[in-house]
Amino acid sequence: MALRATIYKADLHIADTDRGYYASHSVTIARHPSETEERMMIRLLAYALFADADDSLGFTKGLSETDEPDLWRKDLTGAILQWIEIGLPDERRVLKACGRSSDVVVLAYGRNAALWWQGVRNGLERARNARAYVLDVDGSAALGRLAEKKMALNINIQDASAWISSEAGEATVKIQKLV
Repeated sequence: MALRATIYKADLHIADTDRGYYASHSVTIARHPSETEERMMIRLLAYALFADADDSLGFTKGLSETDEPDLWRKDLTGAILQWIEIGLPDERRVLKACGRSSDVVVLAYGRNAALWWQGVRNGLERARNARAYVLDVDGSAALGRLAEKKMALNINIQDASAWISSEAGEATVKIQKLV
C-alpha cells in the first residue's frame, strides 16, 4: 500500500514591504511522503513571496506530477502566467518551463545550491523570462523546523530577507538573487 500525503493547514500573515503587499491567506498544503518538512515550508515561503491580490497563485501536485511546477499562477483561460520551482531543477526543465510560461522562478536551497548554479548559470542567464534565487542554508533549515500540522505564520519580507515567526519559533531566511 502506497504512503499518503500528509495534510498541513497554514494561516499566512504576509507583510511584504518591498512590494507593498499586506494580506492574510489560509492555505492547505499536501506534503508528499518523500518531501522533507524543509521543502514544504519553502513552498509556503514561495507562496508568501509571490502572492498577490488576485489570489491566482496555487500549489500543484508538485513531486507527484513531473510536468507541473511546485506553484503556478494561471489566468482564466488556463494559460500559465508564472511557474515556480523549488529546489535544484535540471536546466532542461527550467528552459522547457520558459517556453510554457512568461515568468519562471527558481528558489534554490540546500548545501549543493552553489554547485547547481555553476551547472545551470549559462543557460538560465540566456533565458529572458527566468529568475533564480538561492536561500541561505541555515535559514531554510530553521524554517523547516517551524512545520506543524496546523500553523499560523507571520511572514515579514524586506530587503532580500524573510522573517518568519510562529508558536513553534522563528526563522530568518536570506534570499539572494542569482539572475
